Amino acid sequence: MSESAHLRFFPYEEPYPNQREAMDRVANALDRGQDVLFEGAPGTGKTLSALVPALEHAREHDRTVVITTNVHQQMRQFVEDARAITRTEPIQAVVFKGKSSMCHIGVDYQECQTLRDATRSVVETEGDRRELEQRQRELLAESREGDASAAEAREAVMEELDEIEDELDEMEDATVCERYYNNLTRDTDAFFEWLFDDVRTPDDVYDYAEERDLCGYELLKEGMEGVDLVVCNYHHLLDPNIREQFFRWIDRDPSEIITVFDEAHNVEDAARDHASRELTERTLDAALEELAEADDSRADAAENVIRAFRDALVETYDESLGFGAREAVGDDWEDVTVANEDRRDDLTLAFLERYEGRGIDTETELAVQLGGALDEEYERRYRDGETESRKECQVLQAARFVEAWMDEGAELGQYPIVSVRRDAGTDEVYGRVELYTCIPRAVTSELFDEVAASVLMSATLRPFDVTREVLGVENAAELAYEMAYPEENRRTFAVDTPPLFASERDDEETQATVADTLRDAIRFTPGNTLVFFPSYAEAERYDDILGGTGSLADPDLGTRYLDGPDVDTEEIRRTFVDAEDATLFTSLWGTLAEGVSFDGDDARTVVVVGVPYPHLSDRMEAVQDAYGRAFSDTGRARDPGWTYAVEVPTIRKTRQAIGRVIRGPDDYGVRILADRRYTSADMGKYSVRGAFPPEEREELLDLPPEKLKFAMLNFYTDHDAYHGPPPEP
Repeated sequence: MSESAHLRFFPYEEPYPNQREAMDRVANALDRGQDVLFEGAPGTGKTLSALVPALEHAREHDRTVVITTNVHQQMRQFVEDARAITRTEPIQAVVFKGKSSMCHIGVDYQECQTLRDATRSVVETEGDRRELEQRQRELLAESREGDASAAEAREAVMEELDEIEDELDEMEDATVCERYYNNLTRDTDAFFEWLFDDVRTPDDVYDYAEERDLCGYELLKEGMEGVDLVVCNYHHLLDPNIREQFFRWIDRDPSEIITVFDEAHNVEDAARDHASRELTERTLDAALEELAEADDSRADAAENVIRAFRDALVETYDESLGFGAREAVGDDWEDVTVANEDRRDDLTLAFLERYEGRGIDTETELAVQLGGALDEEYERRYRDGETESRKECQVLQAARFVEAWMDEGAELGQYPIVSVRRDAGTDEVYGRVELYTCIPRAVTSELFDEVAASVLMSATLRPFDVTREVLGVENAAELAYEMAYPEENRRTFAVDTPPLFASERDDEETQATVADTLRDAIRFTPGNTLVFFPSYAEAERYDDILGGTGSLADPDLGTRYLDGPDVDTEEIRRTFVDAEDATLFTSLWGTLAEGVSFDGDDARTVVVVGVPYPHLSDRMEAVQDAYGRAFSDTGRARDPGWTYAVEVPTIRKTRQAIGRVIRGPDDYGVRILADRRYTSADMGKYSVRGAFPPEEREELLDLPPEKLKFAMLNFYTDHDAYHGPPPEP
């Protein structure tokens, strides 16, 4: 039987188990015009399983593959895989980052746009001058040979030249980007030869351009046209405005794009962040200052709207901050409740009460118009060199937000939020208003509808029906591959420790049982132990109970490392994996729970303590309520709001965490879920065992806490893992 055509893009000698089948199934789905939901355990080779058939399909149909992730380590893996592919089947690949990480002069996006336009105008005008100068020289030669019409034409050209010179004189003070000027005026063919000679990272491009006084970001944009593969971050696809420009740079219609999302279980939260909008009290104050200086008939109408909204914001959070609450406000944003079940939110009601004008809709539209005019004027001043920086129009930002707040704030899935924080410089408390998007499919379904096809892949994408409904994926092929490595090389224990409900975490007996379980897990691990907790605070609590970070008071527990929100995670990870018989305590909601491999001796045992539900907040309750209403007809036995918004994301996080070990066919280790809710005990609605995929449920072995050490001893002894005599129970 002949080999599948897409295997020409497979860069290695032999596919992993299941990988050949996965590639064939992805290829068939793409040929049928289907999206793909693809869950694969470590060892499936998900990236190449999706990328290889996608590249073949794109080559066959003149399309471009865009592969994206929000995990830095995965971005590096994409580059390695793309480089391997180019040595098998040459492709043109570009790795793209945002302007802020590639700008040589440190200006923001809008300022860059203005600089670029001004620079291009100067270069184009200089080009016009050169053409006219060449033309006048030709006409001069013709007139000297006796051509009277040439002399007359030359006079007209000279008049045009004078006008061009005047334009250039006026442009002399214009603000331009010297690096972009060099892009436009130098021969840059060598860059593109270098770019496609291999797969270059954004850092490679930056260094190349830095050495040659060029703008690497703009060069990279020019090099994206019609390429085979683009590697990028989520926001290039999930932000509708950025996506439109991004596809334009690739010079592809959306229907000519195949998107591949890695770690696709994160798309939900990322899309929600991109869809949400916010406005601070500082921006409202700045907008009012702009209006005070504006000589425009629309300024009074704009002030009516913006001042009333600003004062309503202050009134709303002032009333929510009870006695002593203002003094307790810290440097981080803290939400205050403003939503109501039976009417519009408190901020909107305060705004309507304070507003005095000719009509909110009318005056808001006038404010948007004025903001647009001011924004254009700021751009002209910067372009013409009248200002050293490109001023952002605060009126335009404020007016557009108020317009969206009033038009969309009461829609299903839109949740109004007011937050406060303390200014570290002035010590003043100020506010922020946010239109929080609870249901992300408003963003994602449009993307999946407009592109040719999408592959969403993750080790924890199931249940597929939840993924389909939350993201708005239609007509999808579904692929799921369990771990293909030998089952005898792993054990997954559900340990019957007391359930760590929030109300029980301070119970001394519960803490003692959990601490003893952790002590046994660490002692009987021949190597490093990785422990995930529901929060950094819980990690710190149990580190203290066991003796403190780095303590050697109990030599059987080795050295412990404590991760935290203010810790350099990459540094502590490196220190941990370089150590022997060490333990790392961290949060499951931190950055080490996914996208990071702990291969072989890096971590032999992984422990998840408790069921790490996200912190209950107004936002989480709003998402839960929105999902409950949006998916009430799905037929699920449990409340769909709880299932979609809380339980499924939490179990995905747990599965990601235990997937940090057993990363290869020869690897071995123990995964421990320490909480009664993971066991087969009847915990009613609190049981979570049923939320795991069937094959993972079958591997869960229930153990009482006191039996864990014996089970671990037997497993690791069978693998001859202990260096010297094993520990004694």
